[in-house]
Amino acid sequence: MSFREIAISIRAVNRASHEFARIKSDAESLSASIRALGTAVAGLGAMGSSVVHLAHTFGLLNTEQTRTLASLMYLVTVMGMFMRTSMGLAVAQKVYAAACWIANAAQQALNISYATFLALTGVGIAAIIAAAAAVSYFASQMRSATESVKEYNEAVAETPARTRSITRAGEEEFYRRGVER
Repeated sequence: MSFREIAISIRAVNRASHEFARIKSDAESLSASIRALGTAVAGLGAMGSSVVHLAHTFGLLNTEQTRTLASLMYLVTVMGMFMRTSMGLAVAQKVYAAACWIANAAQQALNISYATFLALTGVGIAAIIAAAAAVSYFASQMRSATESVKEYNEAVAETPARTRSITRAGEEEFYRRGVER
């Protein structure tokens, strides 16, 4: 390895290590957020269980309703506690990674649609410019042809009707005035 290649590798590692540190801090903040959410969900489940038992105690719910709602609240509590574990964090991070992948795919599709729009717009503008150039060329050719016809008509108007250079003696007498054949 040359010194230049080593220097390039070191620069690449330095740039990558900053990005890896940023990814690590993002993952840690995501973990903290998920743990806080897990704590809140577990607290909500525990509070819901207490409310259900109080409602049963005061006679607002019968035994079957109490069992159903209490089971639901226990399930919410267990989900909140699971979110606080490392396995729950791993699952949440995988879900987050899948959501990021979907967002990335959507962004790439959007970028492709923008590129397609710009390409088609460019082609459309190019077609309009080409049509304008063709119309301009056609107009200049027509103008040139019109001028040529005018010049020809002027030249024909100036020449006498009789263009024979040799005339016979006495021929002039055969022509009537104003009519020449």
